[in-house]
Amino acid sequence: MLLFIALANSHYFIQGSSILGGFPQDGSVVDRGFILLIATFVDGRAFPLFGLLFGYGVAQIARRQAEIGRDPRAVRRVLWRRSLFLVVVGLIDGLLFYVGDILGAYGVLLFLGVWAIRWKDRWVLLVALLFFALNAMPGDGSLAISADGPDVTMLPPDLLTALGKRALLSPFIALLGPIGFFAPFLIGVWAGRRRILEQPEKHRRLLTWTAVVGVTASTVGALPVSLMLAGITGKPSAGVLHLVGPLHDASGVLGGFGYAALISLISLRIGREHGRLGNGRLAQAVSAVGQRSLSCYLVQSVVWMVAFTPYLAGLADDLTVTTTALLATATWLTTVGLAYWMHLRSYRGPMEILVRRFTYGRSAA
Repeated sequence: MLLFIALANSHYFIQGSSILGGFPQDGSVVDRGFILLIATFVDGRAFPLFGLLFGYGVAQIARRQAEIGRDPRAVRRVLWRRSLFLVVVGLIDGLLFYVGDILGAYGVLLFLGVWAIRWKDRWVLLVALLFFALNAMPGDGSLAISADGPDVTMLPPDLLTALGKRALLSPFIALLGPIGFFAPFLIGVWAGRRRILEQPEKHRRLLTWTAVVGVTASTVGALPVSLMLAGITGKPSAGVLHLVGPLHDASGVLGGFGYAALISLISLRIGREHGRLGNGRLAQAVSAVGQRSLSCYLVQSVVWMVAFTPYLAGLADDLTVTTTALLATATWLTTVGLAYWMHLRSYRGPMEILVRRFTYGRSAA
Protein backbone atom coordinates (compact mmCIF):
# COMPACT_ATOMS: atom_id res chain seq x y z
CA MET A 1 0.00 0.00 0.00
CA LEU A 2 2.71 2.48 0.98
CA LEU A 3 4.71 1.73 -2.18
CA PHE A 4 1.63 2.44 -4.27
CA ILE A 5 0.94 5.65 -2.34
CA ALA A 6 4.51 6.82 -2.95
CA LEU A 7 4.14 6.15 -6.68
CA ALA A 8 0.71 7.81 -6.76
CA ASN A 9 1.75 10.99 -4.93
CA SER A 10 5.21 11.77 -6.26
CA HIS A 11 4.49 12.25 -9.97
CA TYR A 12 2.17 15.18 -9.27
CA PHE A 13 5.22 17.31 -8.45
CA ILE A 14 6.76 16.99 -11.91
CA GLN A 15 6.61 20.00 -14.19
CA GLY A 16 6.29 19.97 -17.98
CA SER A 17 5.05 21.95 -20.93
CA SER A 18 1.83 19.92 -20.98
CA ILE A 19 0.31 18.06 -18.02
CA LEU A 20 -2.54 15.58 -18.02
CA GLY A 21 -3.57 13.45 -15.07
CA GLY A 22 -0.52 14.60 -13.16
CA PHE A 23 1.87 13.34 -15.87
CA PRO A 24 4.00 15.44 -18.24
CA GLN A 25 3.02 14.58 -21.80
CA ASP A 26 6.42 15.34 -23.36
CA GLY A 27 8.45 12.48 -21.89
CA SER A 28 10.37 9.59 -23.41
CA VAL A 29 9.07 6.20 -24.47
CA VAL A 30 10.23 4.78 -21.13
CA ASP A 31 8.33 7.54 -19.33
CA ARG A 32 5.21 6.62 -21.26
CA GLY A 33 5.64 3.02 -20.23
CA PHE A 34 5.77 4.05 -16.57
CA ILE A 35 2.73 6.29 -17.10
CA LEU A 36 0.80 3.33 -18.48
CA LEU A 37 1.72 1.14 -15.51
CA ILE A 38 1.10 3.76 -12.81
CA ALA A 39 -2.17 5.04 -14.30
CA THR A 40 -3.47 1.48 -14.77
CA PHE A 41 -2.40 -0.21 -11.55
CA VAL A 42 -1.63 2.55 -9.00
CA ASP A 43 -3.41 5.88 -9.45
CA GLY A 44 -6.87 5.81 -7.91
CA ARG A 45 -6.18 2.32 -6.56
CA ALA A 46 -3.83 2.97 -3.63
CA PHE A 47 -6.15 5.23 -1.65
CA PRO A 48 -9.22 2.94 -1.79
CA LEU A 49 -6.94 0.19 -0.50
CA PHE A 50 -5.82 2.57 2.25
CA GLY A 51 -9.47 3.39 3.04
CA LEU A 52 -10.45 -0.27 3.19
CA LEU A 53 -7.60 -1.12 5.57
CA PHE A 54 -8.36 1.96 7.66
CA GLY A 55 -11.98 0.87 8.13
CA TYR A 56 -10.83 -2.67 8.83
CA GLY A 57 -8.47 -1.39 11.53
CA VAL A 58 -11.26 0.66 13.10
CA ALA A 59 -13.40 -2.49 13.32
CA GLN A 60 -10.47 -4.28 14.98
CA ILE A 61 -10.07 -1.52 17.56
CA ALA A 62 -13.80 -1.54 18.34
CA ARG A 63 -13.82 -5.32 18.74
CA ARG A 64 -10.81 -5.34 21.04
CA GLN A 65 -12.24 -2.56 23.18
CA ALA A 66 -15.52 -4.44 23.47
CA GLU A 67 -13.65 -7.61 24.46
CA ILE A 68 -12.09 -5.84 27.45
CA GLY A 69 -15.51 -4.68 28.62
CA ARG A 70 -15.78 -1.12 27.31
CA ASP A 71 -19.26 0.09 26.46
CA PRO A 72 -20.06 1.72 23.09
CA ARG A 73 -19.65 5.25 24.45
CA ALA A 74 -16.17 4.46 25.73
CA VAL A 75 -15.26 2.90 22.39
CA ARG A 76 -16.44 6.04 20.58
CA ARG A 77 -14.31 8.22 22.84
CA VAL A 78 -11.26 6.10 22.09
CA LEU A 79 -11.86 6.38 18.35
CA TRP A 80 -12.58 10.12 18.56
CA ARG A 81 -9.25 10.66 20.31
CA ARG A 82 -7.57 8.76 17.49
CA SER A 83 -9.54 10.89 15.03
CA LEU A 84 -8.32 14.10 16.65
CA PHE A 85 -4.72 12.88 16.54
CA LEU A 86 -4.98 12.14 12.81
CA VAL A 87 -6.52 15.55 12.10
CA VAL A 88 -3.79 17.39 13.99
CA VAL A 89 -0.93 15.38 12.47
CA GLY A 90 -2.50 15.62 9.02
CA LEU A 91 -2.82 19.39 9.20
CA ILE A 92 0.77 19.74 10.40
CA ASP A 93 2.00 17.48 7.61
CA GLY A 94 -0.06 19.35 5.03
CA LEU A 95 1.18 22.70 6.29
CA LEU A 96 4.89 21.92 6.60
CA PHE A 97 5.66 18.99 4.32
CA TYR A 98 3.12 17.62 1.81
CA VAL A 99 0.04 19.65 1.03
CA GLY A 100 -1.78 16.62 -0.41
CA ASP A 101 -1.70 14.81 2.94
CA ILE A 102 -4.80 12.69 3.58
CA LEU A 103 -4.38 11.93 7.27
CA GLY A 104 -6.58 14.88 8.18
CA ALA A 105 -9.27 13.58 5.83
CA TYR A 106 -9.11 10.17 7.47
CA GLY A 107 -9.36 11.80 10.88
CA VAL A 108 -12.55 13.57 9.82
CA LEU A 109 -13.77 10.33 8.24
CA LEU A 110 -13.20 8.47 11.51
CA PHE A 111 -14.94 11.20 13.52
CA LEU A 112 -18.06 10.80 11.37
CA GLY A 113 -17.72 7.11 10.58
CA VAL A 114 -17.47 5.98 14.19
CA TRP A 115 -21.26 5.76 14.26
CA ALA A 116 -21.17 3.15 11.47
CA ILE A 117 -19.59 0.66 13.85
CA ARG A 118 -23.02 0.15 15.43
CA TRP A 119 -24.92 -0.02 12.14
CA LYS A 120 -26.40 -3.24 10.89
CA ASP A 121 -24.68 -4.82 7.92
CA ARG A 122 -27.35 -3.86 5.42
CA TRP A 123 -27.02 -0.18 6.31
CA VAL A 124 -23.23 -0.29 6.12
CA LEU A 125 -23.38 -1.87 2.67
CA LEU A 126 -26.19 0.39 1.45
CA VAL A 127 -24.44 3.61 2.46
CA ALA A 128 -21.18 2.31 0.96
CA LEU A 129 -23.03 1.66 -2.31
CA LEU A 130 -24.52 5.18 -2.29
CA PHE A 131 -21.12 6.83 -1.82
CA PHE A 132 -19.62 4.58 -4.49
CA ALA A 133 -22.35 5.69 -6.91
CA LEU A 134 -21.80 9.32 -5.96
CA ASN A 135 -18.12 9.12 -6.83
CA ALA A 136 -18.86 7.30 -10.09
CA MET A 137 -21.08 10.08 -11.44
CA PRO A 138 -19.84 11.74 -14.66
CA GLY A 139 -17.96 15.00 -14.20
CA ASP A 140 -14.63 16.78 -14.52
CA GLY A 141 -13.47 16.37 -10.91
CA SER A 142 -11.26 13.32 -11.52
CA LEU A 143 -7.54 13.88 -11.06
CA ALA A 144 -7.03 11.25 -13.76
CA ILE A 145 -8.05 13.77 -16.45
CA SER A 146 -6.95 17.02 -14.82
CA ALA A 147 -4.76 19.27 -16.98
CA ASP A 148 -3.46 21.18 -13.96
CA GLY A 149 0.23 21.06 -13.13
CA PRO A 150 1.79 21.49 -9.69
CA ASP A 151 0.72 24.83 -8.22
CA VAL A 152 2.24 27.15 -5.65
CA THR A 153 0.94 25.06 -2.75
CA MET A 154 2.97 22.08 -3.97
CA LEU A 155 6.01 24.02 -5.19
CA PRO A 156 6.10 27.19 -3.08
CA PRO A 157 8.87 29.73 -3.80
CA ASP A 158 9.49 30.35 -0.11
CA LEU A 159 8.41 29.16 3.33
CA LEU A 160 6.09 32.09 3.99
CA THR A 161 4.14 31.43 0.78
CA ALA A 162 3.96 27.73 1.63
CA LEU A 163 2.50 28.38 5.06
CA GLY A 164 0.02 30.97 3.82
CA LYS A 165 -1.34 29.04 0.84
CA ARG A 166 -1.38 25.66 2.56
CA ALA A 167 -3.15 27.01 5.62
CA LEU A 168 -6.17 27.61 3.38
CA LEU A 169 -6.00 24.40 1.35
CA SER A 170 -5.19 21.75 3.97
CA PRO A 171 -8.46 22.15 5.95
CA PHE A 172 -10.36 22.06 2.65
CA ILE A 173 -8.78 18.69 1.76
CA ALA A 174 -9.46 17.35 5.25
CA LEU A 175 -13.14 18.27 5.11
CA LEU A 176 -13.93 17.14 1.55
CA GLY A 177 -11.63 14.11 1.36
CA PRO A 178 -13.96 11.79 3.32
CA ILE A 179 -16.52 11.92 0.49
CA GLY A 180 -14.22 9.87 -1.73
CA PHE A 181 -13.07 7.50 1.01
CA PHE A 182 -16.37 6.64 2.69
CA ALA A 183 -17.27 3.65 0.50
CA PRO A 184 -13.99 1.71 1.01
CA PHE A 185 -13.97 2.70 4.69
CA LEU A 186 -17.42 1.19 5.24
CA ILE A 187 -16.55 -1.97 3.32
CA GLY A 188 -13.47 -2.22 5.53
CA VAL A 189 -15.65 -1.95 8.65
CA TRP A 190 -17.91 -4.68 7.29
CA ALA A 191 -14.97 -6.95 6.45
CA GLY A 192 -13.30 -6.23 9.79
CA ARG A 193 -16.35 -7.46 11.68
CA ARG A 194 -15.90 -10.83 9.98
CA ARG A 195 -12.09 -10.84 10.23
CA ILE A 196 -11.95 -11.69 6.54
CA LEU A 197 -8.39 -10.53 5.95
CA GLU A 198 -7.12 -12.02 9.22
CA GLN A 199 -8.61 -15.43 8.53
CA PRO A 200 -8.24 -15.95 4.78
CA GLU A 201 -8.47 -19.72 5.14
CA LYS A 202 -12.13 -19.32 6.22
CA HIS A 203 -12.97 -16.89 3.40
CA ARG A 204 -10.91 -18.22 0.53
CA ARG A 205 -13.81 -18.31 -1.93
CA LEU A 206 -14.92 -14.74 -1.22
CA LEU A 207 -11.34 -13.47 -1.37
CA THR A 208 -10.67 -15.30 -4.63
CA TRP A 209 -13.74 -13.86 -6.33
CA THR A 210 -12.99 -10.39 -4.96
CA ALA A 211 -9.40 -10.54 -6.17
CA VAL A 212 -10.35 -11.75 -9.66
CA VAL A 213 -13.31 -9.42 -10.19
CA GLY A 214 -11.75 -6.43 -8.45
CA VAL A 215 -8.38 -6.49 -10.20
CA THR A 216 -9.94 -7.28 -13.59
CA ALA A 217 -12.52 -4.49 -13.33
CA SER A 218 -9.86 -2.11 -12.10
CA THR A 219 -7.54 -2.85 -15.01
CA VAL A 220 -10.23 -2.67 -17.68
CA GLY A 221 -11.75 0.49 -16.18
CA ALA A 222 -8.38 2.23 -16.08
CA LEU A 223 -7.34 1.52 -19.66
CA PRO A 224 -9.29 4.33 -21.42
CA VAL A 225 -7.48 6.91 -19.30
CA SER A 226 -4.10 5.19 -18.97
CA LEU A 227 -3.80 4.56 -22.72
CA MET A 228 -4.59 8.22 -23.32
CA LEU A 229 -2.09 9.45 -20.72
CA ALA A 230 0.60 7.21 -22.20
CA GLY A 231 -0.01 8.68 -25.65
CA ILE A 232 -1.18 5.38 -27.15
CA THR A 233 -4.62 6.77 -27.93
CA GLY A 234 -5.62 10.35 -28.64
CA LYS A 235 -7.35 12.71 -26.26
CA PRO A 236 -11.14 12.42 -26.69
CA SER A 237 -13.74 15.15 -26.40
CA ALA A 238 -14.56 16.80 -23.10
CA GLY A 239 -17.78 14.82 -22.83
CA VAL A 240 -15.96 11.51 -23.16
CA LEU A 241 -13.32 12.64 -20.66
CA HIS A 242 -16.05 13.36 -18.13
CA LEU A 243 -17.15 9.74 -18.48
CA VAL A 244 -13.80 7.92 -18.50
CA GLY A 245 -12.38 9.98 -15.61
CA PRO A 246 -15.03 8.81 -13.10
CA LEU A 247 -14.82 5.32 -14.62
CA HIS A 248 -11.11 5.29 -13.80
CA ASP A 249 -11.86 6.37 -10.22
CA ALA A 250 -14.81 4.03 -9.62
CA SER A 251 -13.01 0.99 -11.00
CA GLY A 252 -10.08 1.94 -8.77
CA VAL A 253 -12.26 1.42 -5.71
CA LEU A 254 -12.95 -2.11 -6.90
CA GLY A 255 -9.24 -2.48 -7.53
CA GLY A 256 -8.48 -1.51 -3.95
CA PHE A 257 -10.79 -4.29 -2.78
CA GLY A 258 -9.18 -6.71 -5.21
CA TYR A 259 -5.67 -5.84 -4.09
CA ALA A 260 -6.57 -6.36 -0.43
CA ALA A 261 -8.07 -9.77 -1.22
CA LEU A 262 -5.08 -10.75 -3.36
CA ILE A 263 -2.61 -9.77 -0.63
CA SER A 264 -4.60 -11.77 1.91
CA LEU A 265 -4.49 -14.83 -0.34
CA ILE A 266 -0.75 -14.38 -0.83
CA SER A 267 -0.29 -14.21 2.94
CA LEU A 268 -2.21 -17.46 3.24
CA ARG A 269 0.17 -19.11 0.81
CA ILE A 270 3.32 -17.74 2.40
CA GLY A 271 2.20 -18.59 5.91
CA ARG A 272 2.30 -16.48 9.01
CA GLU A 273 5.50 -17.82 10.50
CA HIS A 274 7.44 -19.85 7.96
CA GLY A 275 7.48 -18.00 4.67
CA ARG A 276 9.33 -19.43 1.72
CA LEU A 277 10.97 -16.11 0.80
CA GLY A 278 14.24 -16.00 2.72
CA ASN A 279 12.79 -17.98 5.63
CA GLY A 280 10.14 -15.31 6.03
CA ARG A 281 12.47 -12.29 6.26
CA LEU A 282 10.86 -10.48 3.33
CA ALA A 283 7.38 -11.04 4.74
CA GLN A 284 8.59 -9.89 8.16
CA ALA A 285 10.13 -6.75 6.67
CA VAL A 286 6.94 -5.78 4.83
CA SER A 287 4.90 -6.61 7.94
CA ALA A 288 7.23 -4.39 9.98
CA VAL A 289 6.34 -1.49 7.68
CA GLY A 290 2.64 -2.17 8.25
CA GLN A 291 3.17 -2.08 12.01
CA ARG A 292 4.84 1.33 11.59
CA SER A 293 2.77 2.54 8.68
CA LEU A 294 2.09 6.04 10.00
CA SER A 295 5.78 6.72 10.61
CA CYS A 296 6.73 5.30 7.20
CA TYR A 297 4.02 7.32 5.46
CA LEU A 298 5.28 10.56 7.01
CA VAL A 299 8.83 9.76 5.89
CA GLN A 300 7.50 10.02 2.34
CA SER A 301 6.19 13.53 3.01
CA VAL A 302 9.61 14.63 4.22
CA VAL A 303 11.27 13.18 1.11
CA TRP A 304 8.83 14.97 -1.22
CA MET A 305 9.44 18.25 0.59
CA VAL A 306 13.22 17.98 0.37
CA ALA A 307 13.29 16.64 -3.18
CA PHE A 308 10.80 18.95 -4.88
CA THR A 309 10.55 22.21 -2.92
CA PRO A 310 12.17 24.96 -5.06
CA TYR A 311 14.15 26.45 -2.17
CA LEU A 312 15.51 23.01 -1.21
CA ALA A 313 16.57 20.38 -3.79
CA GLY A 314 14.11 21.71 -6.37
CA LEU A 315 14.02 18.61 -8.60
CA ALA A 316 10.55 19.18 -10.08
CA ASP A 317 12.08 20.43 -13.35
CA ASP A 318 14.82 17.80 -13.46
CA LEU A 319 13.11 14.51 -12.66
CA THR A 320 11.05 12.59 -15.19
CA VAL A 321 8.19 10.17 -14.64
CA THR A 322 10.73 7.33 -14.68
CA THR A 323 13.21 8.85 -12.25
CA THR A 324 10.41 10.01 -9.96
CA ALA A 325 9.04 6.46 -9.86
CA LEU A 326 12.54 5.25 -8.97
CA LEU A 327 12.73 7.87 -6.22
CA ALA A 328 9.35 6.72 -4.86
CA THR A 329 10.46 3.08 -4.92
CA ALA A 330 13.78 3.91 -3.24
CA THR A 331 11.93 5.86 -0.55
CA TRP A 332 9.65 2.90 0.14
CA LEU A 333 12.57 0.46 0.21
CA THR A 334 14.34 2.71 2.69
CA THR A 335 11.34 2.62 5.00
CA VAL A 336 11.23 -1.18 4.64
CA GLY A 337 14.85 -1.38 5.74
CA LEU A 338 14.33 1.00 8.64
CA ALA A 339 11.15 -0.74 9.78
CA TYR A 340 12.81 -4.16 9.67
CA TRP A 341 15.78 -2.82 11.64
CA MET A 342 13.36 -1.50 14.27
CA HIS A 343 11.48 -4.83 14.24
CA LEU A 344 14.64 -6.77 15.00
CA ARG A 345 15.27 -4.48 17.99
CA SER A 346 11.63 -4.42 19.12
CA TYR A 347 11.35 -0.66 18.55
CA ARG A 348 7.94 0.77 17.80
CA GLY A 349 7.57 3.54 15.28
CA PRO A 350 7.71 7.03 16.85
CA MET A 351 4.32 8.04 15.47
CA GLU A 352 2.78 4.74 16.55
CA ILE A 353 3.96 5.43 20.11
CA LEU A 354 2.39 8.88 20.01
CA VAL A 355 -0.93 7.74 18.57
CA ARG A 356 -1.25 4.93 21.14
CA ARG A 357 -0.41 7.30 23.99
CA PHE A 358 -2.88 9.90 22.73
CA THR A 359 -5.62 7.31 22.10
CA TYR A 360 -5.28 5.06 25.14
CA GLY A 361 -3.28 7.09 27.64
CA ARG A 362 0.30 7.15 28.83
CA SER A 363 0.29 3.53 30.04
CA ALA A 364 -0.31 2.25 26.50
CA ALA A 365 2.92 3.68 25.08
